[in-house]
Amino acid sequence: MPFFAMFDPVYYLFLIPGLLLSLWAVGKTKATFAKYSRVPASNGLTGAEAAYHMLRAAGVTGVRIEPTRGMLTDHYDPRDRTLRLSEQVYAGRSLAAMGIACHEAGHALQHAQGYAMLGLRTALVPIVSFGSTLYMWIFIGGMLFRLPGLIQVAVILFSLTVLFSIVTLPVEWNASARAKRALVAAGIVSGAEARQAGQVLNAAFMTYVASAVTAVLTLLYYLFRSGLLGGGDD
Repeated sequence: MPFFAMFDPVYYLFLIPGLLLSLWAVGKTKATFAKYSRVPASNGLTGAEAAYHMLRAAGVTGVRIEPTRGMLTDHYDPRDRTLRLSEQVYAGRSLAAMGIACHEAGHALQHAQGYAMLGLRTALVPIVSFGSTLYMWIFIGGMLFRLPGLIQVAVILFSLTVLFSIVTLPVEWNASARAKRALVAAGIVSGAEARQAGQVLNAAFMTYVASAVTAVLTLLYYLFRSGLLGGGDD
């Protein structure tokens, strides 16, 4: 949250829907993960083993699978083709571990098969990382010194963050869809188990939806406060 916005009630008027959705999505994800973490997969595989079998069945090789610390810190890094799974997913033998591990393996499949939206998201990462550290200060400077040009630059920089959040949605949905199909096609779990594991992925997807909604609402707030939307430059 921008520091100056903490003292602006208008900010909360814009952000309340996104904040409520985020709280619900995080709670839903944790509850669903906890529920299916207690349901063992019939195959007895760990999450890491399930991801390996999924990639091998798809003919994808050269992807490292390694544990990483933290809860739900699972991710695929296309820069070094490494699948990093949180310890409870890496070594877990539950349906939740199966689902999350294979979702991340879905990103590795996207990378191997040249999925365009993943390529776009990866290309945006350094730009968004650079812009996210500057846009707030540029926006504050533009507001303080009444320099419309600076405000517009800040809005453009933050718009890239919004674009990143929106591009992330099809990337994550597609990875989950690949995981749900591959779980059954590769013989990792049964169809009923795949549907249960899929509930974890569906809940997790809502956190990305909440993030995108919050980003869009924050952009609308900046546009309003700068006078670029509705003349709200009081």
